[in-house]
Amino acid sequence: MQDITELDLYFLDWNAPGFAANPWPEFEKARERHPWLARTDQGYAVFDLRAIRELMVRDDSLRPSFDGIVDIMECRGSPWGRFAEEQMIALPDREHRFLRDTFARKFTPRYANQLRPIMRETMERLLADWAPREKIDFEEFASYYPIAVTAQMVGAPLSVIPGLRKSMETMGLAFSMDKTRVPDLDAAFEHLDAFAHDLLAKRRAEPREGADADLLDMLIEAGAQGNVSDRQLADLIIFLFVAGYDTSKNVLTYMMHLMIENPSIYERCAKDLEYCRRVVEETLRVFNPSSAFRATTSDIEYRDVRIPAGTMLFFNLNVAGHDASLFADPDRFDPDRPIVAENRHVAFGMGKHMCLGQYIARAQLQEGIHLVAQHMRAPHADGEPGWRPFPGVWGIKGLPIEFTPA
Repeated sequence: MQDITELDLYFLDWNAPGFAANPWPEFEKARERHPWLARTDQGYAVFDLRAIRELMVRDDSLRPSFDGIVDIMECRGSPWGRFAEEQMIALPDREHRFLRDTFARKFTPRYANQLRPIMRETMERLLADWAPREKIDFEEFASYYPIAVTAQMVGAPLSVIPGLRKSMETMGLAFSMDKTRVPDLDAAFEHLDAFAHDLLAKRRAEPREGADADLLDMLIEAGAQGNVSDRQLADLIIFLFVAGYDTSKNVLTYMMHLMIENPSIYERCAKDLEYCRRVVEETLRVFNPSSAFRATTSDIEYRDVRIPAGTMLFFNLNVAGHDASLFADPDRFDPDRPIVAENRHVAFGMGKHMCLGQYIARAQLQEGIHLVAQHMRAPHADGEPGWRPFPGVWGIKGLPIEFTPA
């Protein structure tokens, strides 16, 4: 048994130029040194799928270390710093369980399917505006989709979308560990906070009842029954928007990036919604915008390694699906690849912090690529994509494409 500090681990310099555009070779170098661990300047990276699956469920020995991120960013007590430390996923175990149990029953597969008509209407409306242009930045186009869907879920007017989008673009860079972004993060959070409180106040003044009630009414009712404060409700609304935005926008953008390289798969997406389910799951295997970070609350022993309490671990969910020991030809995009339960992707996390909105995200992506493929035919690249920082909310920043409108 060796202490993690004694291991000769590869150093992942994820701030190095070019790392975000192609991180996989660096992780392969790390794997040559150690099968599941690498060193970073803020802690240790866990990149092996089996290790992630087996370690992330140790909830008694791990906690989301948002306070550690706040300390790295030197913003304790700032508006964004407070939110980072007090959002639902960051709360102590008892408070987290209370809030999650209060709201979890709303985020079911059935509810996600009930939202599909809203998703289709939203995407059809966006396509009516964007598809005739023939040349677009697909990442910008994709960014409006999750915001518009979430806005309709809580009855917010579509006029708020441009302002929300700007703030959420900033919030998406929160965990890039760049201290210079804190003033912008504070301003973005305060804009979202004012929006959430205004939304709550207006709905309480004019509640919707019966068949007209929406997610916001359900959240307010559940909050009242559970004695949830306005501060907590507003934070939850902000979290819903930000989390849904990052996942759906970045995954849909990367999916188009993959479709350009796989035109036959793209054509099939236009015809077969059920096939789109497999395309989404395979995309989540090869790409995920998130790394989950956890601090150990007690010593952990795993595969002959001792990890002391207080260690920062970055679970690289975003690269775990490229393990050649688990997947044949792992870099090949193949929606018909057999899905084996123990090798299933971990895009939505593991353990008690598994993403509440995963069913909504899946439905949104399935409906999205199905309709996009029908209206934007034969897409091809019209320039080089940019990349967001790793290990924050990683993904493509700017995907210029050209296509034939249908």
